[in-house]
Amino acid sequence: MATTEALAELVDELYAAQERIDRNEIYRRAVAAELPSDDMAVLDRLPEGEYAEDELDEAIALIAEPGASPLSVEPDPVD
Repeated sequence: MATTEALAELVDELYAAQERIDRNEIYRRAVAAELPSDDMAVLDRLPEGEYAEDELDEAIALIAEPGASPLSVEPDPVD
């Protein structure tokens, strides 16, 4: 699942004045910015919690990775 430059720009804007942001605020800002549906689909799969910018970038990369599970951002199955 590919992401667009609009998502990268939103992430940069989100962290201009804050160090950590929760998933709900990230999603609200994405809706307000009218991000493309592919970007919203990635954010839909973002686990609950607060994220620093590098953590959010990593989670987005894992979710958007080709072949990633649609249900999880875990890189390896949990036994």
